[in-house]
Amino acid sequence: MASKGNAALEAMIGEATVDAYGDDEQLAGLFSMLEEHLAVPFTTTVLGVEVTVRKFDLTADSIVALCARGRHRQRIDLLDLPLPTPPPDGAGWIDAYRHWAGR
Repeated sequence: MASKGNAALEAMIGEATVDAYGDDEQLAGLFSMLEEHLAVPFTTTVLGVEVTVRKFDLTADSIVALCARGRHRQRIDLLDLPLPTPPPDGAGWIDAYRHWAGR
């Protein structure tokens, strides 16, 4: 699903994790890049239902999208979040995170 080549994703990961020691600091670096570069809110479809991705949150071992539909809220792991077409500005950072997580 990555729209960028592996070399470009590796370069983005390198930028996000340049001073990171260990997976937890690398995860935090990638989260910071997502917060800085990804345009939110955006809408996408989850299980056939349109939701609005409001923001992202960092957990102990992953990044989750905070999704809303009306009064309902749901956290969805960024690895499982389907992206809309066209993807939001900065979605390359989601590709970089997914590439990093799949190592």
